[in-house]
Amino acid sequence: MPLEPKSADLPRIRGALRFYQVCSVITGVLLLALVGEMVMKYGFGLELELAGPQGFLAFVPSDAVTAVNLSTGILMVHGWFYVVYLFSDFRLWSLMRWPFWKFLLIASGGIVPFLSFFLEARVGREVTAYLAEREARDAEPAAAPAGASA
Repeated sequence: MPLEPKSADLPRIRGALRFYQVCSVITGVLLLALVGEMVMKYGFGLELELAGPQGFLAFVPSDAVTAVNLSTGILMVHGWFYVVYLFSDFRLWSLMRWPFWKFLLIASGGIVPFLSFFLEARVGREVTAYLAEREARDAEPAAAPAGASA
């Protein structure tokens, strides 16, 4: 018999789902920016520079960066936000009482480009459907005795 979330956790699951969905989209966008930056850096030898002599925002050769290096900034922001994404993943996973492989699958959304967008939609549908089914099932026994006494 698979484990099910506790009835007391059902309201917290909605909040955990919203937090996961927001983190999933932000992490996915940052990952795409990171992939683009890596292609420019390792494919063309260019890095993104902010407020340098080339203008407000420009790709410059890697050895010619003189202002704020946004390539490094994108790398660091994605890395730190991935930690937040893992926290949101862990929170939803633990409240839903899913198997460990599901935690690993959702966690991979922050390291495989575009996967976080697909997982966000799939996990969102799955959790929302489960909550609707569970709330209907939990409300059913309370309605049955009232109907029997009428």
